[in-house]
Amino acid sequence: MTQAIPTMTSREFATAFALRPNLVGWFLGAGASAASGIPTGYAMIRDFKAEIFARSERISKRDVDSGDQVWIDRMDQFFRRTSLLPPDGDPNEYAAAFEMVYPQERHRRQYIDDKVRLGTPCYGHKVLGAMMAARKVDCVFTTNFDPLVEDAALAANQLLSIADQKRPTVAAIDSGERAMRCLNESDWPLVAKLHGDYQSVAMKNTWAELEKQDGAMEHVLVEASKRFGLVFVGYSGRDASVMQALTSVLKYPSPFPNGLYWVTGSPSKLLPAVTDFLTAAHHAGVDVQIVECATFDELASDVLKHVDLPKVLFDIVDQGRPAPRLERVNLPAGKAQDFPVLRYSALLIDSLPRVARRVVLAQALSTPEARAMLKANDCRARVAAHGRELAVFGKDEEIVAALASVGGQLAGTVELNPTQDSWALGLLYEALTKALSRQRPLMPRYKRAGHSLLCSGSREGDDPTWTREREQKLAQLRTAYEGNLVGTVPKLDFPFHEGVDVKLELIEDRWWCGFEPYTFVDIPREHNQQAAPAEATSADQDALEMPTERRGGDPAGDWRRERWATKYNKQWGAIINAWAKLLTASDDEMCTVRAFGLREEEGVDAVFTISKVTAWSRPGHAHPYFDRTR
Repeated sequence: MTQAIPTMTSREFATAFALRPNLVGWFLGAGASAASGIPTGYAMIRDFKAEIFARSERISKRDVDSGDQVWIDRMDQFFRRTSLLPPDGDPNEYAAAFEMVYPQERHRRQYIDDKVRLGTPCYGHKVLGAMMAARKVDCVFTTNFDPLVEDAALAANQLLSIADQKRPTVAAIDSGERAMRCLNESDWPLVAKLHGDYQSVAMKNTWAELEKQDGAMEHVLVEASKRFGLVFVGYSGRDASVMQALTSVLKYPSPFPNGLYWVTGSPSKLLPAVTDFLTAAHHAGVDVQIVECATFDELASDVLKHVDLPKVLFDIVDQGRPAPRLERVNLPAGKAQDFPVLRYSALLIDSLPRVARRVVLAQALSTPEARAMLKANDCRARVAAHGRELAVFGKDEEIVAALASVGGQLAGTVELNPTQDSWALGLLYEALTKALSRQRPLMPRYKRAGHSLLCSGSREGDDPTWTREREQKLAQLRTAYEGNLVGTVPKLDFPFHEGVDVKLELIEDRWWCGFEPYTFVDIPREHNQQAAPAEATSADQDALEMPTERRGGDPAGDWRRERWATKYNKQWGAIINAWAKLLTASDDEMCTVRAFGLREEEGVDAVFTISKVTAWSRPGHAHPYFDRTR
């Protein structure tokens, strides 16, 4: 919807704004105070989620790093599973999380007070305060609790003579009559705090509080929007009452008579409520512009270049201009290096199976039901259901026998399009995992969250020939790990296996087999973890089917981290190389792997052709750094 709304740069906005700055009011959200050291609404949501997660999992919040992707993934999975909060991006997410952590209004006010005290006016606040003192900006609305705007304006006023000073009138939701008087008497400048001040008794944070806007403050916002244009900075549009009040302005003649500017770093990330409002305003004849600018400071810097201020104000504000984060540098222009610098744990898949066996049924089955029926009849085929048909890799005779009770009949083949059909991608993913384990000392482990390959260990009664062959095939991998690939965790006696998580991914129109080394620990059910799968040989690899999801802590986590702590680039390079060699072991230039090794008349096999060389990355230019030997 934003495609119909014109966009402009911050410099273009500054040029237009400088013509008549008094005709445009400012609307600041939490993002405008981010550079001041005050957390944004998104940061507060992460903090609240960490608190809720820690409480529910009965762990210390100090142990939860809400900036670590591992913890973020764990928390996201927890909230998807429990549905305690609205989904990510929901306008009510902030209010629901805040109220769940701090049900009492007094505690919410204390939390805000602690956060606000951390902030000092940023460059953007100083520029805006200077413009207010110079009578270039008459009206500022904000949903923030902090006093940064008025502090900046008061500091700027102190630089002027008493006769030239124009201190702002500050009104919060518990002083709405003050804002009304300022509006009626045009006693500018005005700072109107729509959700309250950090010192206010009344503050808007919860869903019930945010659902309805204070009547006096709503009237001031609506009346001001009939007189001024508005520029929105750092505001997400999460507050339904504010957005409703802004939308109500559109029913009046000449709403936002001097334009509507919404500043954002990425137009594609605007919330639906914002795009709906901007589109409605555009259709109502308002001059709507999306201003692409990353931060409040950057916007203020461009504005200061065009707005005339008294020299004393300009000099003091200009001295506080933040140093540029990006500076022009001349890159070396020599010939690019021939030798790769980065090695990826990914192998190019030159060809995928194009078709699978098509099986029609007398009654519909889901994929898990079809998989369970095959397994119950000792049929190791890989299957995916779509409607009353199945796509299957495996022996035709075994498939028909296993599905006889539901009228399974062979019906030619079905084309596989993994880029469009998720069931086809899932089938190929399973088949690839099985094919890579076939005739190798590896055990496939199939899970809903992703499939893996584990090194198999010796068992009592194993064929001596197979044992020697397994040791030979794993020799390079064992050398790379500088230790055993299979064993038990000290003090815990839990079995562990070195292995890899396998991924099938389409990147830049090419299919890749990614493999991520990981130490798998089989933790018994009594530890509230996933069950330990039985050891498997090449004959019973399919016994490792979809183990239950892990819950609770990881008793082997410290041991696993210590095991990998000493593995640096050299060791990682050797491990990736050894896994690539093992997964693509063959005498041909390209490796061909088959899930079942079937003859053509026996059924449809899953055949993959895989490159033996992992993906590499080269530097874009020559530099002595890349010539280092250590």
